[in-house]
Amino acid sequence: MTRCLPWLLACAAFALSAPASATDPGFLLTATARDFSSYFPTQLGNGYFATLSGPRGTEGNLSYMVAFMDYAKGDISRPAAVPGWSGIDYSTGHSAAGHFWLNQVALDPLVFRDYRQVLDLHDGTLTTRYRYDDHGRATQVQVTSLVSQASPHLAVTQLSITPEFDGQVELSFPLDLWAPHQPRFDLAELTGEQMQEAVAANNLTLKAIPPATPDRAALWYHGDTRVLDGHGDAQARTLSLDGRAEQGLAMAEAIAVALPEGLVPNDARIYRSPWRLSLELKATVRKGHTYTFAKFVALSREGWGGDAKADLALVRKAREDGFARLREAHVAAWQKLWRSDIRIEGDPEAQRMVHSDLYYLLSNVTPGTAWPSGACGLTPGYAGHVFWDNDTWLFPALLLLHPERARSLVDFRSRTLPAAQARARERGLRGAMYPWESDPLRGTEQTPHAAYVLGEREIHVNADVAIAQWQYWLASGDKAWLRDHGWPVMRAVADFWASRATWIPERRRYEILHVTSVDEDYNDVPNDTFTNVSARKALQLATQAAIVLGEPADPHWAEVAGKLYIPLDAKTGHHLDFDPSVPHDIDSWGGSSLPMLVLPTLDLPMDPGLRRRDYDYAMAPITQSHRDPNSMGLAPMAIYAATLGDAAAAGAWFERNRTAGVLQPPFNVRTETPNNNTGYFVTAAGGLLQTIEYGFTGLRLQSGGLVQAYAPVLPPAWQSFTMTHVALRGAYYDITVSRGRDGRAVLTRRPAEGTP
Repeated sequence: MTRCLPWLLACAAFALSAPASATDPGFLLTATARDFSSYFPTQLGNGYFATLSGPRGTEGNLSYMVAFMDYAKGDISRPAAVPGWSGIDYSTGHSAAGHFWLNQVALDPLVFRDYRQVLDLHDGTLTTRYRYDDHGRATQVQVTSLVSQASPHLAVTQLSITPEFDGQVELSFPLDLWAPHQPRFDLAELTGEQMQEAVAANNLTLKAIPPATPDRAALWYHGDTRVLDGHGDAQARTLSLDGRAEQGLAMAEAIAVALPEGLVPNDARIYRSPWRLSLELKATVRKGHTYTFAKFVALSREGWGGDAKADLALVRKAREDGFARLREAHVAAWQKLWRSDIRIEGDPEAQRMVHSDLYYLLSNVTPGTAWPSGACGLTPGYAGHVFWDNDTWLFPALLLLHPERARSLVDFRSRTLPAAQARARERGLRGAMYPWESDPLRGTEQTPHAAYVLGEREIHVNADVAIAQWQYWLASGDKAWLRDHGWPVMRAVADFWASRATWIPERRRYEILHVTSVDEDYNDVPNDTFTNVSARKALQLATQAAIVLGEPADPHWAEVAGKLYIPLDAKTGHHLDFDPSVPHDIDSWGGSSLPMLVLPTLDLPMDPGLRRRDYDYAMAPITQSHRDPNSMGLAPMAIYAATLGDAAAAGAWFERNRTAGVLQPPFNVRTETPNNNTGYFVTAAGGLLQTIEYGFTGLRLQSGGLVQAYAPVLPPAWQSFTMTHVALRGAYYDITVSRGRDGRAVLTRRPAEGTP
């Protein structure tokens, strides 16, 4: 339920008004000057690439592309930071107090007056406004940035300045060429003790630094992109470059700058250094006039787009079309996405939280590809690697609302099946053994050596992969997809489990030995219940898939599934977390893994009495744990309470997503725990959305479609909620849970308006 431990060891007119679209307040998140000292950056992205934000709106920020990885020798793969494109710097040219650049001035409410920065979740834009006072030379500043959902190679930052003086100003439009990160650690080779020694030897610590540096920042540094060739044309106001990730893919990037109509620069030149390629402008401005600049950006990489020449053509065309057209298409694309939404009546804060979680998911996952998502999306969190989060946490959350993006996540497993098969063969096993930490491009194992046991033993990931494949078939009804993509994965995973399970003659049963529990503090146990239940389901589903397709099913699958041991305490009548020979005595983050048995994709069938006994048994170690609450663990508890019909408890566990300290202001960035600053944790975002989609509705995907497996529930503070434009086998529905006259929750569904 957590991966913390293995990584730790191993002015009024200028005041911000509502956007032109008059977006519902449930989609708006606002930062003010009060947030300067605790600013946790937001993220702008379209699934293909993303950038973090800065409080001024003009900073050069780190940016990453999907599956664009650095493969340095001795290290694990890690996301290579592409040249930063978001920055625009500005100077008033004030000479009396020295020469100041906006991005170098300390954040101070007396310097950045009337400050507002608004993340519009509905339109996918970040708008920043303030009055910048440079020693008496003041400028009204407005910055709007977006990463296009309509044209996935493009992004743009628009800067408007209204100087309160006459004179000459300077502007800089850079590409920031990040230096290779130092130090680098050979994480593919270092033991846990050696890793800690190396960190200490470099005067670093594995501690979170407020407000937004994660505890493992010393290990989760970005990879390197080497610039091979860079060009600038001051007259054309363009920059372009070709580069390559360390031992990885080629990439390209270009910018084109649009000037205010009628403005002729006094000087324009290209600046080059090892760390910066920029267009530098000087211009004369007049008091009270507004000057609007735009910086259009295009990115591409090998296998996705072209080279610098192609990107340069893209940004020139975007500049010709103008900022308004690019923004209009981008907003329209986001509006289309928001047709599929979760709308809550009666709890505005819950509504805003749901919208932010959906926003971050949609910003980090691509439609119609075979690219996955890391646990922290397009950031270096967990080194950008792909865990079971992709299949069990993110995929189900997207499946009903955005199936084209959900499919990308499961198709990643189909694309990387050969790597998983090779991994199984290397260990003398049949079928496919998917890595615990997969490289998002190659699908190879990337678990740090310090956490080697996880790569070898936390094998429930294989069942998670297969179950997600079946869930996509149930939701889509696409038999051709099942034959070509889902079935090969499910068959190979079933072969793996049939060879990995051990027959114990004296007990006349199969057991799965030497595994890391889903509660990872127990890292070498027999018969982890979640693992065994998941493996059994993967075996059973492979047989079902064979029947659907008319393919032969290995009878050994059914034999292993039928005789696979599931630990149960016969005296007290509840499941155990793992084999009874293992003491359950660690004060862990997870506390108990039994709530995982009701995750919507697994949903272990059991009678109501057993379900209640499991819940009651799990509550003690979970609620009494002294460890920081892990945001992954909130969703299973809320869903579990919902299956028991306990609306109050389900609502309380859901509410802890907002009150437990894992939702960071001002932009609702979700962190793994309240204190480790592991942000953009889309895993927990997926869990929160599943709580509503499957927990509060009581719906499950089964052979009969989206069926009512449990009675719906409503948190006490909610009047109703509606899931709009739910996709199921080519049809679309609006599904509402509201209160009937007797106060009980009632679920209704009706055909949705419109078509995809």
